[in-house]
Amino acid sequence: MKLRIDVVKTQGNFTLQTTAAVEGRRIGIFGQSGCGKSTLVHLISGLLQPDRGEIMLDDLTLFSSEKHISLPPEQRRIAIVFQQAMLFPHLGVKANLLYGYKRCAHAERRITPEAIIKVLQLEPLLNRGVNRLSGGEKQRVALGRAVLSNPRLLLMDEPLSALDDALRFQIIPYLKSVSAEFGIPYLFISHSVLEMQLMTDRILVMQDGKITEETSADQLARKRMAGSQTGYINLLTLRNPILENGLYSYPWGTGNLLISDGQQEKSSLFELTSRDIILFKQHPEAISARNLLKCTVRELFRSDGRVGVVLSVNNDTLIAEIVRSAAEELDITEGSTLFAAIKASSFKRLN
Repeated sequence: MKLRIDVVKTQGNFTLQTTAAVEGRRIGIFGQSGCGKSTLVHLISGLLQPDRGEIMLDDLTLFSSEKHISLPPEQRRIAIVFQQAMLFPHLGVKANLLYGYKRCAHAERRITPEAIIKVLQLEPLLNRGVNRLSGGEKQRVALGRAVLSNPRLLLMDEPLSALDDALRFQIIPYLKSVSAEFGIPYLFISHSVLEMQLMTDRILVMQDGKITEETSADQLARKRMAGSQTGYINLLTLRNPILENGLYSYPWGTGNLLISDGQQEKSSLFELTSRDIILFKQHPEAISARNLLKCTVRELFRSDGRVGVVLSVNNDTLIAEIVRSAAEELDITEGSTLFAAIKASSFKRLN
């Protein structure tokens, strides 16, 4: 997908004026509340019309003030999943799912109801009313309804912000699997760095109505490490644990990671914050942390007054965070050998 935007839109005291060109299948739009993310989504989808400018999706002109083109939403084939599920309350689950599909031209129906029901595991919900669904189930149905319209682009406008953490991390695999299974590119809108890490490859950063930067999910997390309450979030997919003395032992790096919040399943995703990794210049004689890793410093980067230390353990990587004075006292340089201590309780299982 190639998206080019060069638009101006004024609403009240707020003006969105921005230019960007981005290419990819998993694009993020990141920024704090009020920066213009949802306005931009509405302009791309056709729910709002720019005052002037141009919007191009691949080779299709969605809007051009110069050429007097403004395609209506139904001709753009762009589907939206909102923060709230926005299901039709007078329709059941099955009727909600089929709403967009029935309005899709036969020639464009490459995704079938049977396929999306299978991927999103909706079979047990089909005969229910929407008022009998949990928050996570409603979002799955809303996602299915959007995908069954067979769009060329899927816009997800903060689809997880109304859910608690448990539901949020249940929904994310469904969002990713739909895009992968059916080859639908998406724009994922959020103010969460963690969601950007989990859902996107390239990111447009918005501030005060302007796209100020294009970056990667990793670089966004690094840049905002010092100002975040949690620091940099390391994401680890771990498999095939063995239960040992009340802890789960997962193969990783050159050895194993001992984790208290594990489960005996084939694969789990964990988060580990950069601030939960303690660095030593030499092997400590005794330590209560259950994980002590011998690492090589691959890279150093700055984030305000903090230093990010990229650690290599065999072919695996972790990022630790320390203050600048600690980096100087430990004399950390690229290629240095360090020991990283991590408590078994520091790993948070996301799914």
